[in-house]
Amino acid sequence: MNIRQEYERQEHILLSKYASFSDASKGREREEVESDLRTIYQRDRDRIVHCKSFRRLKHKTQVFLAPYGDHYRTRLTHTLEVSQIARTIAKAIRCNEELTEAIALAHDIGHTPFGHVGERTLSAITGRPFSHNEHGVRVVEKLENSGRGLNLTWEVRDGIRNHKTDLVPATLEGDIVRMSDKIAYISHDIDDGIRAGIIKESSLPKECTDILGNSTRERIDRMIHNIVNNSQESPRAKMSEDYWQALIKLRLYMFDILYTNMTVKKEETKAADIIKLLYDYYMEDKARLPQEYYYNIENGEDEITVICDYIAGMTDNYAVELFQNIYIPHSWSIY
Repeated sequence: MNIRQEYERQEHILLSKYASFSDASKGREREEVESDLRTIYQRDRDRIVHCKSFRRLKHKTQVFLAPYGDHYRTRLTHTLEVSQIARTIAKAIRCNEELTEAIALAHDIGHTPFGHVGERTLSAITGRPFSHNEHGVRVVEKLENSGRGLNLTWEVRDGIRNHKTDLVPATLEGDIVRMSDKIAYISHDIDDGIRAGIIKESSLPKECTDILGNSTRERIDRMIHNIVNNSQESPRAKMSEDYWQALIKLRLYMFDILYTNMTVKKEETKAADIIKLLYDYYMEDKARLPQEYYYNIENGEDEITVICDYIAGMTDNYAVELFQNIYIPHSWSIY
């Protein structure tokens, strides 16, 4: 028996009956020889961490577009916080921690530059809904690894596709990530909002803080404990109704005070214009695309989809620099 097989044997002893067992995965689209050291979900996690799309998350906006300061969250730091929360819950209710971590690390891998404004802009200019969760699946199936994809397991791809609030993942581990995403972004967005001077801890709705707590640390701790206490030996991850309603009300408050705040959002029009102009530039002449993307069009891929693939993969910095190179005059000299 090799090390991987011993891990798989231990899972059946230690994990909940509702957990996803590594040796019972629905597998990959392309069959592979199994590792002697790592389970199938450990390999998925490692592939995600080493891929280019994951590294680019460090230069993609979470909420604050181009803030002044080093301590605001990016899409990458958000992802790491989701992973930490999700792993804590998974371990406490005896789920597959490696599957949970893989889904968490890849859940936002399909996000555009400039946060949700990029998603909304691509939807508006193409007339097609652009969803970062669906695009995330396309990234790991098609776009990564020079068009070969990462060949991740069915369970990880399902977790990426279904991590949004109104969707239902097929696994308990995916459900844990879906809940952890909400805990993370609401908690750290409050923290960043306080750092920016836009909101104060004392201004948060009292009916929410009485239940969830009066600091970021306390709220995260209480919500994790609530999910753990309500999800033991359950096929779904869930909060008690009072906690869930408090979280929903706090999210609505954040939309009213932070997410639509003019100070925060004043640069979004410029970001949307950059995306629109880049899209028009490549629609005008598809041959301007990098060869790997133009090749996909030549081989029958839909041109709108391919242009969206390229733009969605950009970091904030790369999109701005590309825009400047295309549209802003450069200094020159004949000497």
